[in-house]
Amino acid sequence: MDAFLVSTGIVALAEMGDKTQLLALILAARFRRPWPIVLGIFTATVANHALAGALGAWVTTVLGPDVLRWVLGASFIAMALWMLVPDHMEDEETDNAPRLGVFGTTVLAFFLAEMGDKTQIATVMLAAQYQAWAWVVAGTTLGMMLANAPVVWLGDKMTQLVPLRVVHGVSGLIFLGLGVFALVG
Repeated sequence: MDAFLVSTGIVALAEMGDKTQLLALILAARFRRPWPIVLGIFTATVANHALAGALGAWVTTVLGPDVLRWVLGASFIAMALWMLVPDHMEDEETDNAPRLGVFGTTVLAFFLAEMGDKTQIATVMLAAQYQAWAWVVAGTTLGMMLANAPVVWLGDKMTQLVPLRVVHGVSGLIFLGLGVFALVG
């Protein structure tokens, strides 16, 4: 259960101001169809994080415990530093009628946007740390949904409630703590 709760919290915080959260805002503003967008985000996240979690579980079979501890510690500290750099997306002109529909466009866009993203890397690390693939994937997926679904429905009013600098700072401290904890044992 720790793997689920920690994964949910870390990804929900890491997702604040992330490029996929900005993508959710763009898709919501462009298509104005929240349900297919939210279902597309969920589908893409499950697929992407299932693969990332599997990679994290596999890493534990290849690396010894001491090497894994140092890799995880350094990775969490790197994530802490990465959290201090907010993501932003450039406006791109696209036509109004997507070929794949709103759902398909959202799935494809989110799956690709998550490749190498903070939350995907966090999923790999958490799966390696907890060795509980299903709980980590469920938690990271819930964290993504907690961060992105409200953005789809509430839009830019969300960004006025909590300054992103505060969220990034808190997230960075959490990742730093996890990194130190992993290094110390």
